Amino acid sequence: MSGYRIACIPGDGIGVEVTGEARQVLDRAAERHGFRLRWTEFDWSCERYTRTGRMMPEDGLERLAEHDAILLGAVGFPGVPDHVSLWGLLIPIRRAFDQYVNLRPVRLLPGLVSPLAGREAADLDMVIVRENSEGEYSRIGGRHNPGTPDEFVVQQSVFTRRGVHRIIRYAFELARERGGAVCSATKSNGLVHSMPFWDEVFAEVAAGYPDIPHEQCHVDALAARMVLRPDRVDVVVASNLFGDILSDLAAAVVGGLGTAPSANVNPERRHPSMFEAVHGSAPDIAGRGLANPVAQILTAAMMLDHLGEHAAGAAVRDAVDAVLRDGTVRTPDIGGRATTGELGKAIRDAVSGPRPAVR
Repeated sequence: MSGYRIACIPGDGIGVEVTGEARQVLDRAAERHGFRLRWTEFDWSCERYTRTGRMMPEDGLERLAEHDAILLGAVGFPGVPDHVSLWGLLIPIRRAFDQYVNLRPVRLLPGLVSPLAGREAADLDMVIVRENSEGEYSRIGGRHNPGTPDEFVVQQSVFTRRGVHRIIRYAFELARERGGAVCSATKSNGLVHSMPFWDEVFAEVAAGYPDIPHEQCHVDALAARMVLRPDRVDVVVASNLFGDILSDLAAAVVGGLGTAPSANVNPERRHPSMFEAVHGSAPDIAGRGLANPVAQILTAAMMLDHLGEHAAGAAVRDAVDAVLRDGTVRTPDIGGRATTGELGKAIRDAVSGPRPAVR
């Protein structure tokens, strides 16, 4: 029986709850499809930070590197500034392991209704390909003359030809797989250095894909299109900041962050990739059994695909679709009264169908 070493970081708040449900669903899928997941859990979180002053130990990255993939719950909790939790755990992992693709597929799931009137599932199926290793999320800069009337801050963005080229190329390859089109999010009318450079590289890469329809769109206009004409959005490639914002908007138009999965991918597989839902730790509902585990379960299905267990990944997605289509078991955010555990169990049970043929 084949097996995979998976590092699990449940994180904070509802991250712990939804990650627990996702693990049980994955174990059921693995059992049904003839492989094993060997879990190693790490308590790296804001709670750990309050005890030790570090989100993860000094050898944390070395310990993660021994695994085939990482399943991460949401991180963040009141009392620990967001920049501490982000730069103390998530961003170091993304960058040390060159997870330069942040992949965020968005679709209207069966049985759910979009906040956009009259929109059906066929209108809402897009993927945000977010550059994940540079761009606007940079530590270059500083704060000067603090506490005086002359105080000012400088925040630098970093765009490299290598970084921009590879994320745009990834988007075109994905569009080819989907039989779709690529839209590049830009703001070259306002950001006079970074975005014209981004646009130039986009044009260079697009020239190598004459079979793929493509266009550039200012990010503000693209945000409006996601609301007014989401059927005209397929694969969006965007910088770190733009992709972060657009993916939350895309999740909102299909019903909320509770159904939005995400992956931090090293396409060359030289390092482990990391899988995390788009939503945060939601400390206001943590521990109350109200969190929707669907986003984390679909995130876990993306991890199975990345590991090459496509049948198991499809089985998990089919189970989610079947449970939501039935509509009997739903958490409050999607119009029901079920608890986190009840929805997780329903999906886990739906994974259990006729046993697949032995490979």
